[in-house]
Amino acid sequence: MTGTPLARRAALGGALALLAAPRPAGAVAWQGAPAQGALLVGRAAPGTRLALDGRAVRVGAGGAFAFGFGRDHGPEATLAITHPDGRQEIRRLEVARREWEVQHISGLPPAQVTPDAAALARIRAERERLAAARATDSARTDFARGFGWPARGRISGVFGSQRILNGQPRQPHLGFDIAAPAGTPVLAAASGRVTLAGEFFFFGRLLVVDHGQGVNTLYAHLSEVAVPEGAEVEQGERIGAIGATGRVTGPHLHFGLSWYQTFLDPQPVLPPA
Repeated sequence: MTGTPLARRAALGGALALLAAPRPAGAVAWQGAPAQGALLVGRAAPGTRLALDGRAVRVGAGGAFAFGFGRDHGPEATLAITHPDGRQEIRRLEVARREWEVQHISGLPPAQVTPDAAALARIRAERERLAAARATDSARTDFARGFGWPARGRISGVFGSQRILNGQPRQPHLGFDIAAPAGTPVLAAASGRVTLAGEFFFFGRLLVVDHGQGVNTLYAHLSEVAVPEGAEVEQGERIGAIGATGRVTGPHLHFGLSWYQTFLDPQPVLPPA
């Protein structure tokens, strides 16, 4: 679901219609086109087995499924399909390449570029916690009902951009930033279960919410976390507030989307601003 706001609106409506409509026996279909950073949501006949590039894709009891392509995915992917009758099919998917913004910043103090040993140890431990939360493989299918905006404000950062600090490439920006005053409500983009709540070196106060089958969202730099780990949340429920915790230059929400450990672009799945 890329392109203009009108196109994204049509794509979102099409996705919901696709999931609601009956499918011919054995059909496997999804809305949108494969592209770097894209989340694809679709439906197959119950009992269908899928594997993307050799990795099993969970198919829900009603046939809903989701999979995604990372920022740097190559030009082709392979979707292996085993239909309920045992028939096997291989689909070769062309994955559209995207261009990412690169920003060079020089002359920064070394401490702002490379954390000290204690900070690096903390960062490694926090990455393990985040990885464990993103590995959640539940049978729920909340993702199939679509996503709403987690907050309203100025878009201050986009997925995939990268900074080169003092000549050293940093990790690409793997989320979508919404700048707004501290205290602005943060809402659950979709229903799900909170799998992680904590305070992190880079992300500050954050939440991770599982929406099923490896699809999860992340809400970072919060001034307040309003729900605990394990809580069930409904789409549109207030789960926190925008803040400036962690490593930031001002109050904003870092909103992330993942399929298991694969970071995806959240902006195309949201309704028009």
